[in-house]
Amino acid sequence: MLIAIPTEGNMVCPHFGHCEEFTLYDTNTRVLRSLPNPGHQPGFLPGFLKQQGAELVIAGGMGGRAQELFAEHGIRLIVGAAGNIKDVIAQFEKGELKSTGAVCSEH
Repeated sequence: MLIAIPTEGNMVCPHFGHCEEFTLYDTNTRVLRSLPNPGHQPGFLPGFLKQQGAELVIAGGMGGRAQELFAEHGIRLIVGAAGNIKDVIAQFEKGELKSTGAVCSEH
């Protein structure tokens, strides 16, 4: 499975659409790679990440409309994540990472 994580440096970005880049993690090969954020345009990123092959997005904060668009694209979400990317991935792999369902209202 390919997981996309909005990141700033080696940390999960608290504001999904405004991240510097996306860290893509392949759970089969355990390979991490970076993908620059192509820019915050309303409604664009869910389709963009679907084209990259993302099946799950692990994010800090995310707006309600973005969450709806990811659902329409068949991409699962875990929101409310925070901390170092490798720690968050380890929590996910242990089954310890749970979505808070938090909706961000910041634009």
